[in-house]
Amino acid sequence: MKEPDDQDTDGEKSVTSKSDGRKSLRSSKSESRSPVQEDNTFLEDDTDETFTEGEGSYLEEDSDEERLEGSLSSFQYDDLQSTSVPQQTPAPAVEEAEEEVKKKISESFFYDYMELASMPFVTLDSNIPLDLLTLVHSFGYDCRKRANLQLLDDSIAIYIAGNQLIFLNLKTKEQIYLRSSSGEGIGIIGVHPHKTYFTVAEKGSFPDIIIYEYPSLRPYRILRDGTEKGYAYVDFNYSGTLLASVGSNPDYTLTIWNWKEEQPILRTKAFSQEVFKVTFNPDNEEQLTTSGSGHIKFWEMAFTFTGLKLQGSLGRFGKTTTTDIEGYMELPDGKVLSGSEWGNMLLWEGGLIKVELCRGTSKSCHNGPINQIMLYEGEVITVGSDGYVRIWDFETIDTADIIDETGLLEIEPINELQVDKNVNLFSMIKMNETGNNFWLAQDANGAIWKLDLSFSNITQDPECLFSFHSGAIEAVAVSPLTYLMATTALDCSVRIYDFASKTPLAQMKFKQGGTALVWVPRMVNFTGAQIIVGFEDGVVRILELYDPKGLTIFAGRKKILDADIQLKQVFKPHTACVTALAYERDGEILATGSKDQTVFFFEVERDYKPIGYINTPGPVCQLMWSPMSHPESTLLIICENGYILEAPLPTIKQEEDDHDVVSYEIKDMCIKCFHFSSVKSKILGDYDSGFLYHCEFPPCDESSDFKEQKDEPIDARYLEDTEDNPIQAITFNINKVMMFCGMKNGAIRVYVLNQNDPSLTSLVDYWHFNMHDNNYGCIKSIASSFDDRFLVTAGADGNIFVFNIFSEFMLRKDMKAKVPSPRFGIETEPIPEDIEDPKAYSIENARRKREHDKLMKEVEEIKARKREQIKALRNEFCKLLEMNEELPKHMQFKRTDFDVDSQIRAEMHRKTAFKIQQVEKELAWEKEKHELGLMKLKNRFRDPLENDTIVVHAILSDHKISSYRLVQPSKYSKFKRASQSERKPSKLDRFEKEGPGRKDSQRDAGGSVTTQEESIIEKGKKFRPKTLSEIMVENQIEKTRKLILKAERAQLKIQQRKKEWEELYKSKPGDNYEDPKDLQAIKEAQVYMGDFNLKTAPDYKIPEHMRINAAKKEEELGHLDSLVHGNKRHMNKCILSLRDLKVAVVEEIQCLVQELKNIQSTFHISKHIPIPKIPQIHPEEVPEKRFQYDEETLLNFKQQQMKSNDEKSPGVEETGSGGPGGGFLKLSSGKDGDLTTRDSISRSSKASTFSLDIPKYMEFEKAEPTDVELEIMKRDEIKHVYMQQYLVNRIKELVVTFDAELRLLRHQKLKLDTQMKLSDLHHVTLFQEILLLKNFEKQENILQERVNSLDKEEQYMQWKINETLKEMEEKKNEITKLQEQEKALYAGFQAAIGENNKFANFLMKVLKKKIKRVKKKEVEGDADEDEESEESSEEESSLESDEDESESEDEVFDDSICPTNCDVALFELALQLREKRLDIEEALVEEKKIVDNLKKEYDTLSKKVKIVATNLNAAEEALEAYQREKQQRLNELLVVIPLKLHQIEYVVFGEIPSDLSGTLVFSHHALRRLQERIRELQEENSKQQKLNKEWRERRKQLIREKREMTKTIHKFGYMAGPYGLEVVNNTAVSLLSFSISRSNGEEEESLEHKEMEETVRQLMISKFGRVVNLEALQTLSVNTTLEELKIRKLRKELANAKEMKMWEEKIAQMRWELMMKTKEHTRKLYQMNDLCIEKKKLDSRLNTLQNQQGNAFQGPREADVVAREEVTELIQLQAERISALKEEIALLRRKGGLILPPIQSPREKEIQPADL
Repeated sequence: MKEPDDQDTDGEKSVTSKSDGRKSLRSSKSESRSPVQEDNTFLEDDTDETFTEGEGSYLEEDSDEERLEGSLSSFQYDDLQSTSVPQQTPAPAVEEAEEEVKKKISESFFYDYMELASMPFVTLDSNIPLDLLTLVHSFGYDCRKRANLQLLDDSIAIYIAGNQLIFLNLKTKEQIYLRSSSGEGIGIIGVHPHKTYFTVAEKGSFPDIIIYEYPSLRPYRILRDGTEKGYAYVDFNYSGTLLASVGSNPDYTLTIWNWKEEQPILRTKAFSQEVFKVTFNPDNEEQLTTSGSGHIKFWEMAFTFTGLKLQGSLGRFGKTTTTDIEGYMELPDGKVLSGSEWGNMLLWEGGLIKVELCRGTSKSCHNGPINQIMLYEGEVITVGSDGYVRIWDFETIDTADIIDETGLLEIEPINELQVDKNVNLFSMIKMNETGNNFWLAQDANGAIWKLDLSFSNITQDPECLFSFHSGAIEAVAVSPLTYLMATTALDCSVRIYDFASKTPLAQMKFKQGGTALVWVPRMVNFTGAQIIVGFEDGVVRILELYDPKGLTIFAGRKKILDADIQLKQVFKPHTACVTALAYERDGEILATGSKDQTVFFFEVERDYKPIGYINTPGPVCQLMWSPMSHPESTLLIICENGYILEAPLPTIKQEEDDHDVVSYEIKDMCIKCFHFSSVKSKILGDYDSGFLYHCEFPPCDESSDFKEQKDEPIDARYLEDTEDNPIQAITFNINKVMMFCGMKNGAIRVYVLNQNDPSLTSLVDYWHFNMHDNNYGCIKSIASSFDDRFLVTAGADGNIFVFNIFSEFMLRKDMKAKVPSPRFGIETEPIPEDIEDPKAYSIENARRKREHDKLMKEVEEIKARKREQIKALRNEFCKLLEMNEELPKHMQFKRTDFDVDSQIRAEMHRKTAFKIQQVEKELAWEKEKHELGLMKLKNRFRDPLENDTIVVHAILSDHKISSYRLVQPSKYSKFKRASQSERKPSKLDRFEKEGPGRKDSQRDAGGSVTTQEESIIEKGKKFRPKTLSEIMVENQIEKTRKLILKAERAQLKIQQRKKEWEELYKSKPGDNYEDPKDLQAIKEAQVYMGDFNLKTAPDYKIPEHMRINAAKKEEELGHLDSLVHGNKRHMNKCILSLRDLKVAVVEEIQCLVQELKNIQSTFHISKHIPIPKIPQIHPEEVPEKRFQYDEETLLNFKQQQMKSNDEKSPGVEETGSGGPGGGFLKLSSGKDGDLTTRDSISRSSKASTFSLDIPKYMEFEKAEPTDVELEIMKRDEIKHVYMQQYLVNRIKELVVTFDAELRLLRHQKLKLDTQMKLSDLHHVTLFQEILLLKNFEKQENILQERVNSLDKEEQYMQWKINETLKEMEEKKNEITKLQEQEKALYAGFQAAIGENNKFANFLMKVLKKKIKRVKKKEVEGDADEDEESEESSEEESSLESDEDESESEDEVFDDSICPTNCDVALFELALQLREKRLDIEEALVEEKKIVDNLKKEYDTLSKKVKIVATNLNAAEEALEAYQREKQQRLNELLVVIPLKLHQIEYVVFGEIPSDLSGTLVFSHHALRRLQERIRELQEENSKQQKLNKEWRERRKQLIREKREMTKTIHKFGYMAGPYGLEVVNNTAVSLLSFSISRSNGEEEESLEHKEMEETVRQLMISKFGRVVNLEALQTLSVNTTLEELKIRKLRKELANAKEMKMWEEKIAQMRWELMMKTKEHTRKLYQMNDLCIEKKKLDSRLNTLQNQQGNAFQGPREADVVAREEVTELIQLQAERISALKEEIALLRRKGGLILPPIQSPREKEIQPADL
């Protein structure tokens, strides 16, 4: 067996020897196998069956000879023991395999498991047995590995454990192991749909997929080269013929395999990021789906021009946040339902998110990622990481669609199951138990659950079948006495196992995860019953293990466990996680190490009393005390950063010395330090893997610095193949002859040593085997049992393996560990208080806190003394100020004189403000946090409240009334379907409602500017005198308007008259008119009269209008909620008004009392009346005051907090007794207890002004009053006494009135309370009905949809039948017309021939001759030929039958030549008519065919209609039965109806029976109606009896009259026999005369009508000259068109005149502007001329300067320069004069030009003053 780490061979001898050793081992194994039968070969003789070639072939070039030999044999597999013999393959067979000849693999072919399974590696010539370690049991479970739980049958589950595949029997809990083939781990497993095969996808370099047969466990097929490093997921299609696999990092290859032929069909890269899963669509095996990190992809196998391809479409998230997709499911129609990280479901269609599904109120479907989605029996099952399994309606999800812009659709689950708290469901798989719906669930928190998803009355609770550690195992320890093992992990649990009997015994949960664990040695605890565990929060706990069966008392125990754990002691020495624990060799001291870079020592004998701690240069990773062989007891401390320390045994201090120590830190300890630094680490950069180093401590030097120290080892031992795979854990057996090493890649290595070899010179031979996962299964801890029989390994992959160490002694099968017996009195010992708070003080911090508190106490005492001194000084200063005020003013000091330095006070104020600002900044985050918390609390609890509870108390009595605590209306009250009257108005409705005026207004709004202008013009017209033309126009308009108004009135009158006639005709009842009252009576009789079944009857048919569903019931519930809410709100308003009334009454009483006090102060006390008490406002009456606070309230709250935090200070307890609630109550009762508003205060202050002024008058000297004054005083006294009594009565009146109002309202509220209770009961009933109706709604909708579809189908078919019948009738009419045309043709031809034509027979034969003509379809090129109809029907003409007879009788004649003497025109006519006849016959045949087809179609449709009608009846019956069932279930609901005794009329012997189950409950209305109906029926019965009697008499009379009439008729007929004709004639004559007289009367009326019309015509002609229409004449008033044209003409003339005048003014204005522009233009031309001249001068000057550049130093004479300047000035002056003269000349030339004085140049203007 090749070692998994030796893949890169470089030709070294050791590697070669290993491979040779592996070959020898394999050959020896193959030779020891027994032969098998020759017929079990996979090569068949048929030439058609060939091997498969390609990437998946097992005959590849790199396959070795042993694999080929093993592949050519099969074996009988039993308990993983295989026997086979290599089959000798001749050389030609190998040559054929190399020639790429395809051959088919036999279905009976199997591989050899022993050839494939990975084997331990042993160094060559080492004599180490292969079975040095034998796997005994696995206690772990990689619960976080994807899909790591599969079922092969009802009792066998499989899962991956490192390099092993474990078969777990769920019933017996036995394990069977299957080793990986690569030795580098297993990636994923899968099970065939038929449970006959399972797949093991390996990890490693180009790993294989091995498919095993079940239950034989023989390797059946091997799929090679599917990925580079490992497989992430595999899945079979629904039929099990194909296998899909997806690789992990780095290639992520997606491969579709024909696994039975070991051939890849398709291969592509799935994605560029991690892919979690790949599955086939169970309904369409050509579709696949992959999902993973931030993506989902949809695949389809499609045929292209290059062959079969995998086409992938990446799902686009759009507006939805990108998420990792763990669970998804393919729907039958191709859509995909996936989960998300936030717990909602995403429905994908066409590569896009169609809708996002959530629960009501936008809650997510799961609180966390959805890990699995399944479709089972028409329901969708989702598995969430929140521990919930929820069931959803498939149809709701399948038909889901977005309803708004959010893209969310709210749905609710049908059922849900919470497995347990702290459960993270990762996957589920169905158990095939008949009649049960059990599932196995993989819990990522370390468990396997059995779930019952039947959701019935007998549903079982979730059952935890197996419990494991979750995540990496941090530490393991073995008992020193027995086969017990303890483990801990970061999942906050400590577990105890009996690894001899393979049984987990006990576990204990904590708040924090465990990081270190040691079994307490026997020197400390002789029974070996204690373990010590370190946790990640720095706490160390000592746990005691015992057998509960040894206890004497079992109080309330149902099941006695094999072992139990109890907390014995707990302490916290560290502030970070504890990484190491170690007992001193004598058991006197415990050392604990942590990542906080400290090592703490404890004295074990004194209950682990702390000794002290030392600081280390790095985080501690391991502690080890020196063994007995060492002369001194020292502690070896190993740090993570390469430091190794040696600390001596700490000195144990006496108890009396401990109190004065401030800290536990040990500072005087001599510690040796070794800072590791090797040559290899210097070369390779701090990487030292591959060696064991022998180091020596340098001497202890307290002055040296650890950080600067660099030391090198003195010796090293090379460890083979550990450069990239370092050792993580080392332990030795008892005899020190074996060193067990745990490697980083999860492998176990055992070195065999020599006796007494402490230097490890014999570290050469070893045994190596991969057990844990190679990627993340680093071995964290390794330990051997107390007797060296077992080895235990714990890895970071969560697996715990127990091995049997090779020994000559066999283990007993019934071996079992002995659990220590409980100590005496353990059950009565109090359990110590655990440290659960991770922020609790450590031992050192607690001591420092104690010292800090002690110091702070001393400081507070000093502060108190200083405060006393300051207080004494302040009192002395106050006395000095009083003395200063007593002095005369001129001797007093000013207040500013006392300030020693004003800057000191300003500085104090500045510092105070700065400190306040700093405190505000420091507390800003806390302030914002608490504000947000308060806001959330208000939003959650306060905002939904419409009204809080207000309790109003009476003043004189104990009566009180409380309002309803009213929340916002429920969702049902808002639920209301849009009825026809409440629907949204359509565009047409809105247009009709708004009318055309709306558009006009909009149009007018657009032209608001023009409207404003017109209004301004109109205002201008109003104040302007009118012209003659305007007056004429207005007169004409007024005249026309009056004429039009007159005509409109006449027309309106005519229309009104017509409308009255129409209404009169409309009001005329029709022939079939029925009175609505009669119809209503008939309807009521149909509904309420007759024999009706009860609702409980089995054949009761529910009327359509009485059928109820969930929507109607929700609307009813919403209506009830609205009514309740409205009544409660109205009552709350009344109570609130009453509260306000009380507040007003209290305010008025306060004012009255104040006024009463003022009055009483004016006269003697003997005449005083007791003042009434002022009523108090209770806190319950103003609950809104609870949310108001002031500084006093906050101080009380702070004191309450101080009281709760520090219970030892009694002073704080006394001051903080108020509490936060007391503060609020004090605010409402104390500060604002009187509720004196500003108005009341002002009133009281006004009322008290008199009393305040009275003492001032009393200060004057008293004088004897006069008589007048005494009289005035008596009058005032009488007045005041009266006012006193009046005020007291007024106060009493107010109080009594308020109490009366309260009692009245209280009485109303009691009635309303009764109604509210009844409504609550009704609400419960309605809600139960809603729940019941919702359960029925789904099936009812399905049945109703089926009825509707069948009804539509029946109507459609009925319509089709009617159309067919109409078409048949039309075709029959067409046939009749054609037959008539044929008869007319023969009749016409017969008439054309004449009677005596001798060629008549010949011509008739020509006409009737049958000729086969080419049909139109053949002429047009159609390939279809219509068969000629030879059948004769009854509808054929008689002429055709005559033709047949004549043809049978006569001879054959020639119709191509006209006979001699025959009329050629008749012959041609016969030929033409024959063509017409043939056309008619063909049309007849076609029509008859169409009629036949229509008949067939009619028959078919009739049959279908019958079938559909039958199905419709069945569906309606099913729906009716379902409605009855629903009604029965509704009838079963209990309805609570409170009754009073007088309402119970069911009495037995004058008493109410105890059992009222047989009674009926009727409402008063229903009972009254029944009684009225009884009376109506009695009256109707009597009436019917009378009518019956009358009609019987009438019948008898009619019978008698009938007999008499019969006798008279017979007698008259007998006597008038011979005179019958005469009688008849007389009768006829009389009738004729009557008709003549009637006709004469009508003629007379018509003549009179004609005469009147003639008279009217003559009058019209005489008046109008012609007959005219009077209605038109009345409406004709004036020629409006002509009049409008005249008015427009006048207005146009007026407008034209105005416009002409305006244009003339504009022309004059433009002429003036043109003249001004011309002047300006001329001026600018002159300016341009001047500028041109100046430019010319400058150019000439510039040229002169350029020419004189060479003569720079030969300048002209000064006189020349001056002369030149003068000449230049003269020229300029002349130019100016010339321009001025030109302007003057031009001005003079113009007509009307002004003569101005001569223009002077600026130069002249300057010269003139100088000359003067």
